[in-house]
Order: sequence, then C-alpha cells, then structure tokens
Amino acid sequence: MIKTDALIIGAGPTGLFTAHQLKLIGLDCEIVDNLNKIGGQCIELYPDKPIYDIPAIPECTGEELTKNLIDQLKPFNIKFHLNERVDEVKKNNDNWEVKTNKGTVFITPNIIIAGGVGSFEPRKFAPKECEKLENKSIFYSVKDKAIFKGKTVSIFGGGDSALDWAIELSKDSKINLIHRRDEFRAAKLTVEKMNKLAKDGKINLFTKYQLKSIKTSEKLESIDIEHENKEIKNIKTDFALGFFGLIMQLGPIANWGLNLDKKTISVDTEKFETNQKGIYAVGDICTYPGKLKLILSGFHEGALAARACFKLARPNEKYRFEFTTSSKTIKSRLGIKGD
Repeated sequence: MIKTDALIIGAGPTGLFTAHQLKLIGLDCEIVDNLNKIGGQCIELYPDKPIYDIPAIPECTGEELTKNLIDQLKPFNIKFHLNERVDEVKKNNDNWEVKTNKGTVFITPNIIIAGGVGSFEPRKFAPKECEKLENKSIFYSVKDKAIFKGKTVSIFGGGDSALDWAIELSKDSKINLIHRRDEFRAAKLTVEKMNKLAKDGKINLFTKYQLKSIKTSEKLESIDIEHENKEIKNIKTDFALGFFGLIMQLGPIANWGLNLDKKTISVDTEKFETNQKGIYAVGDICTYPGKLKLILSGFHEGALAARACFKLARPNEKYRFEFTTSSKTIKSRLGIKGD
C-alpha cells in the first residue's frame, strides 16, 4: 500500500506539469498511466509532429516536449507506474483508496485525472483488406517520419492532423491529400498553407473522395478512391495514412460516480474539482464553459488543481503562494543554491 499526497492518473504533458507543480509546493505525488511509456498522446500519436502553440517555444515535436517535461521533473525523483490501469476508486475515511489492474493500492486525499480522453484508438479505413497492412504500409499515426522520405504518401482526412502531416511530409515526399468534403476542419492558417502547396504542385489534392479499395501484394501498391459522383481514380502509392479522429472509451472512469458530460468530466474553474471532493480533472478529459483543448490550457488547469490539493494533504498548514524567482524554499526543492 502506497500513501501519497496526490495520485495523478495520466503521464501526458498535463499530468507531468501537474506533478511539477505539486512538488514545487512540497507535496508528494505518484503517476499511473496505462501506456507503457511516458508522454501520453504526444508520444503515442504524434511524436514527430511539430507543435506550434507552446508559449516561448516556436516549434517542438511531441517527443521533444515530453523530454523537456521529464527533464523538468528530474530534481524530484517522481515514481511512475506505467502499463497500469486504475480499475477501482473508493472512499476510505478522509482519503481515497485507488487500486490498479496489477494490484497496486494507493491511499491519497487527492486524485488528479489527467488521462487525456481515456483509452483511445483511431478510427480506421473501412475496407477489411487494410487490416493486414497496418503498421506496414497503412498507418493511423506517425511515429517515425523518416520511413516516408522519398516515397508517395496518400493522406486521408480533413482535420489538423491530416493537414499538418501533409504539409510536413511534403518537404521530402510526394503527397496525395484525400478528403471526403470540400471544407476542412483544420486551423485557418494551416488550410491556407496547404492550399498554397497544392497550388504550387507540392500536394495533390482530392476533395469529395473516399477510399474505395486497395491493391496489394506483400505491400501497398495502389489505392482506388471514389468521388461522391461515383467516379473512381486509381492512385499509385507507397503508404496510406488515415486521420479520422479517435474512438474514445472512458473505461473504468465511467464507474467512479463522477459528473460526466458525454465523455468528459465537468469541473469548476477555481480548483478543477469534480463533483467528488478530492478528485480533480485536468487536460482534455475535463470540460467547463469556454474550455479550449490546448496543452497550455492543461498546464493552467494542473497548476490550479495542484494548489487545491494542498488543503486536503496538509489540513493543518496554510498554503503561502511564492514566486519561483524569489522563493528560497522553491529554489531549495529544485536544488538551486544562492539567491
């Protein structure tokens, strides 16, 4: 049985930064994640994809962001429980008792759910023959963009992931971008950049088309795409990437008595506390009026949730806010000497 001031569920960027904030104010915490590595969706879905909306960092990949967050935590020696899923949460006097699928038991006054959108898997291509080429010639995320260099890549989708990867891979590959509509759901600037590349011949754009079938031997040889008017085109391609979004499954979280709104958890905006005292939700899994699903929003939410944890973890102490630039206590925790 492990006693800790706070248990974080989720080792993605929001969970990592929340751990940093807890340690800065002198609270202990441990992190559980059902993935076998640190980084959450950043590592699982887009380790090589450029991210442009982290303050003061003009551009970084999901892998780079994760590495920097891990480096930021190094002074604190935080314990990670990877490849473990929280199965059971129940009240134990003034604490919560949390049990994982591996039998690990935590006793804590505070639980911070930073688990992204729960368990997730990508929506896949409809033709059944695509299954045997998954992670060979057909992918639903990019973990190593080097394999596409100099090849023909057909990308399906109309959201940010599809367009971002079409733009990124067009630097070294021949790109076909296929979308079932004329309109795109990506950011306006991204759509404008993609249209310019299409105009310049760097991206072959096919709208109102969907995948009809594939032709293959040992590897992908070509694809047939069908227009809404039933016209069919055959395109030779080395790889096909599908970005159709994720199928969300909350899993055991749905049974914890939380105030669920569809597949997210409603919270207040003072402490990011749920309807259960001592259970907080931050990052993509929480919802409130004006919610923006951005990593930087998760950082803000985690910082406030961490401060709220202090009251339950240290009921006989008064929390005193300190700036990291001037606090000798915080500098000591970070191992920084001098003023």
